[in-house]
Amino acid sequence: MRVISSGRHHAVFAFGDLRVVSLRDGYIDMPPTRLRGEDGCALHALPPAVPLVGGNLRLAVNAFFVTDGTRSLLVDTGASDNWHVPSMGLIYQALDEAGIDRALITDVAITHDHEDHVSGLVMPGGSEAFTGLERVWIGAGDASVFTEPRLAPVRDRVVPVTERVAINDWATAVPTPGHTPGHTVYEITSSAGRLLVWGDTVHVPTLQFEQPDVAWEFDGDQSGARSARAALLEQLALPDHFVAGAHLDSPGIARVSPSGDGDGYALEYLAPPIG
Repeated sequence: MRVISSGRHHAVFAFGDLRVVSLRDGYIDMPPTRLRGEDGCALHALPPAVPLVGGNLRLAVNAFFVTDGTRSLLVDTGASDNWHVPSMGLIYQALDEAGIDRALITDVAITHDHEDHVSGLVMPGGSEAFTGLERVWIGAGDASVFTEPRLAPVRDRVVPVTERVAINDWATAVPTPGHTPGHTVYEITSSAGRLLVWGDTVHVPTLQFEQPDVAWEFDGDQSGARSARAALLEQLALPDHFVAGAHLDSPGIARVSPSGDGDGYALEYLAPPIG
């Protein structure tokens, strides 16, 4: 897997017979007290390797577009204007910059129901972002988000995921509950290997790969989130496996290997940061 082009808000990767486009929706700053130890309490101190901006953690927010040249899949959609911060809601600019026609996107896969992942289905002003949309895949445990008035325009196209299911012959939805009841990872298979596209499995990559037991305040089930993260990291350490993470540093595509020290892992990005 290798980067072949990039811009301010996107990067394009060759992945065997597929193309993967990382789309930068922006970033959000959050207090480090969101990080939780195994006792459920905020961490007392952060390692020096964890950078802070104005005393806060800066979380990148990414979405990912995958295509074989005929069929395509967009995983997550960013925040649109739902968070009311100028550093977010850039996915439409990213799609334009990458030359992706939003009207041709028929399938959108949502990792979970939080605003920075699902809100971009509807643009500021209330119109549909993807006018050719046919299906919205989401874990059944999170599908109730579509009862919200904001998402009403796409409600009739929701496909709840209850078990591992193929979306097409190279994309599979894999339930990974913990962060939310319906948290779902999307496994992309090509001639070059497997790519796991996840949402909130990891929020702070400079800490949670080396210390996978560190959880996040908004993990609905912190124990379940830890278990899901452990299983996914073990899988990612296999040969020819890659990760695309919503909150990994943009463009957010990397390989993972055991760190050789305890239960931790090392993260190696495949492209330099953008944004």
